[in-house]
Amino acid sequence: MAEIATLGQIGGVDVLSATLTGPGGLRAVLLTYGARLAQLWVLDRSGALADIVLGHETLADWQTQGGYLGATCGRYSNRIADGRFVLDGQLVQVDQNEGAQHLHGGVQGFDRKIWDIDSHRDAQVTFVTTSPAGEMGYPGAVQAQVIYRLQGAGLEIEMTAQTDAPTVVNLVNHAYFNLAGQGSGDVLAQHLQVEAEFYLPVDDRLIPTGEVLSVTGTAFDFRTPRPIGAQMPGPGGFDHNLCLTAPLDAQGLRPCLEVVDPASGRQMRLATTEPGVQLYTGAHFDGTPGKAGARYPRFAGFAVETQRFPDSPNRPHFPSARLDPGQTYRHQMLFDFTPLVE
Repeated sequence: MAEIATLGQIGGVDVLSATLTGPGGLRAVLLTYGARLAQLWVLDRSGALADIVLGHETLADWQTQGGYLGATCGRYSNRIADGRFVLDGQLVQVDQNEGAQHLHGGVQGFDRKIWDIDSHRDAQVTFVTTSPAGEMGYPGAVQAQVIYRLQGAGLEIEMTAQTDAPTVVNLVNHAYFNLAGQGSGDVLAQHLQVEAEFYLPVDDRLIPTGEVLSVTGTAFDFRTPRPIGAQMPGPGGFDHNLCLTAPLDAQGLRPCLEVVDPASGRQMRLATTEPGVQLYTGAHFDGTPGKAGARYPRFAGFAVETQRFPDSPNRPHFPSARLDPGQTYRHQMLFDFTPLVE
């Protein structure tokens, strides 16, 4: 079985960790607080392990430092303009927690919930939670489930949800990765390739304008591998949705991206069911306390949040995030960490 331990309490409720061990030393530590990925130990080309996700040492820091490190975010992740949208002719007003905008499910989103462990075994754990109707302003009661599973040299994350009334759902995993190892500096020299021919430009609120533009000739063209920091769209780096264009395979997955750390030979390949990926390069880090005494500088990690598009409830031409009773929302991420060979 997975190794379960108690980390402490939040509001009188125990917060648990679940440690999963896979073949070849691959190891993941998950928390019930936010159904989050807290550690992920991955091999480099020489067989050395390093924890490649950013995080914190204490429950207090997980609660107060922000940034959604490793968390499952929802109900609706990313941004909704002015925290409002129309569903079946009714205006829905949800929490406005980033100025006038809605971000990652609101101030009490899924990242703030203490999830239950539904089941676990050596290399898999299943978290479940309930979001009652009206929570953060959303219609419908939602039952959500997140499965973390180690397999081979990889990690699978599967997020599902059901509702008892029409609503919108867009769950993401908000891990920040640094393939050189958390606490090793910034990620600007790590090489990224993304299967995306289009991107969504945003306004000064980081809300999509509604346009879907070609990446050709822009900082968003990662169709061939290049260092993340080689061309940035501005001093804040990347916080944009790239529109994935590779076809779905027989399992309903499409290739999304590859990242390589040339120094260590660690490599990450990602496939997903989703139509978009939010590339965020962690501009908000400013000496933020991390794990093992680390302080995270600006651009200390990159998040690759596969998703429905931001503000899609207000954009009929974007892929729909609507969920109706009798349907199951399903979002799968499949990571492969096979290192480069000498």
